[in-house]
Amino acid sequence: MSIKSSDGTAALDKALDVLDAVGRSRQGLSQAELAQLLSLPRTTLYRLLGTLVKRGLLRRDPQRRVYCLGFRCFEYARAAYAMPDLVAAAGAELRALRDMSGETTYLFTLDGHEAVLLERCDGAHARRAQTDVGARRPLHCSGQGKAMLAALPPERRDALLRELHLEAYTPHTITDRRRLQAELRLIAQRGWSIDDEEILPGVRCCGAAIVDERGELRGGLSIAGPAFRLTMERLELLGPEVAEAARRVGAQLAAATPAHGDEVVSLVAGDWAFEGALPVWTHGRLFWADLLAPAVHMASATSDGVLLPVDEPIRALLPYKHGVAVRSGTAWLGVAADGTPFEAEGLPQRACTALCGGPGGLAWGCVADGDRWLVGELAGDELVGGGLRLAEPATALAWDAELTTLYVAAAGSGTLWSAAGGRGTLRRLATVPKGSGRLSGLAPDRRGGLWTALRGGWSVAHFAADGSMERVVALAVPNPSGVALADDGTLFVTSARHGLAREALDAAPLSGRLFTVATA
Repeated sequence: MSIKSSDGTAALDKALDVLDAVGRSRQGLSQAELAQLLSLPRTTLYRLLGTLVKRGLLRRDPQRRVYCLGFRCFEYARAAYAMPDLVAAAGAELRALRDMSGETTYLFTLDGHEAVLLERCDGAHARRAQTDVGARRPLHCSGQGKAMLAALPPERRDALLRELHLEAYTPHTITDRRRLQAELRLIAQRGWSIDDEEILPGVRCCGAAIVDERGELRGGLSIAGPAFRLTMERLELLGPEVAEAARRVGAQLAAATPAHGDEVVSLVAGDWAFEGALPVWTHGRLFWADLLAPAVHMASATSDGVLLPVDEPIRALLPYKHGVAVRSGTAWLGVAADGTPFEAEGLPQRACTALCGGPGGLAWGCVADGDRWLVGELAGDELVGGGLRLAEPATALAWDAELTTLYVAAAGSGTLWSAAGGRGTLRRLATVPKGSGRLSGLAPDRRGGLWTALRGGWSVAHFAADGSMERVVALAVPNPSGVALADDGTLFVTSARHGLAREALDAAPLSGRLFTVATA
């Protein structure tokens, strides 16, 4: 906005007053209403409105002849409060709490002296609590506000409480600082808070703070609804559930701001595949498959081409002798690096949800066993030693370069597991929120880390040995489908285009192509 230095501060104040007045009105305000509300001269208001509209901060509704917030305001709000790590991490828990309680659930964050709503999941009842995303709530009388206050370090909490105006919104609002301090100590001890009609008559809420593994406050979860449904007895049952959900969200934020380094993503020259998948680095080359237009590809960092078309859809690809073994339909076929097919023997015929090569060159797979799933070494079609138990099918398996640790991905729950030597029990390494994409392929590196593709998430991610997310590399395609590491550390990424709508393909025309990521 162009402002003269002589009256710059006054003009800026007036412009902000206009924005503030329009932002507080749900229906927008006319020029006459603004003039009356702000006591501004007509010519001054006309000039301010024109500038704000030109900058996109306001827009004029020609039918109702009122001014509303412009789309530039939403862009600013998104930049300030989007916090994709927190929103993505909390999404599944918000839905789970909503489904468990039937009530509306909320995700808030702390901003100065207020709580700001980032996300909500509406409850199943026609009569329910409902607050718009971006709305602000006082800290001293809202469930999530009190939970966040209680989670702050004592010095910061005390300093903030001294600055708060403890306004009485209802007869139940706590306005005595000593009483509020006592309640915050209780909340900190039990882990969750209650808003007993303290901000809105007839509405109750329970909340819990989200604290990451560094002990930093990141936000708060809450459940709110009519007091006749959320009785105090029911809140006593729901409170621990909210606290546990908040703890799980905080655990996912161990790498709350994963580094987006200077990785370089390159497109490998070649044609696209309908369903690129199953990349395998072996014998100094990358082999991968188009599952639907069935063919085996071979690639380097600079070029890619079809090595051998096959007749039936491809289901698995394994390192084998001087090339790879391909399961096409129900049969196995060996393919040499020069494209020559040869007979492949001794490979499992049993249906597996995931396969990989393991110690001794033997295949490891995940097979169904009644209502459970087992992961282990396959001798013929039988598992050796009983296998590792899973409650869901594994969708990817991979051994590290030293063949000392087996990694397992289960896309259904978004869980990454590891097992030393492929024996004993599986250790949960990390959980990826569904909003981040579905785990698709695994590539362990020589530093004890692990790469995976996030199908539907437009990215690949790297996890450190302790399970923390270290890197997220954005891609130009929505469905990266597999990953493999070359000897020099280059990460190859396959992608898929099958099933994408025309609009998605228009936005991501490189879908189905092969990419490399420089990870060093």
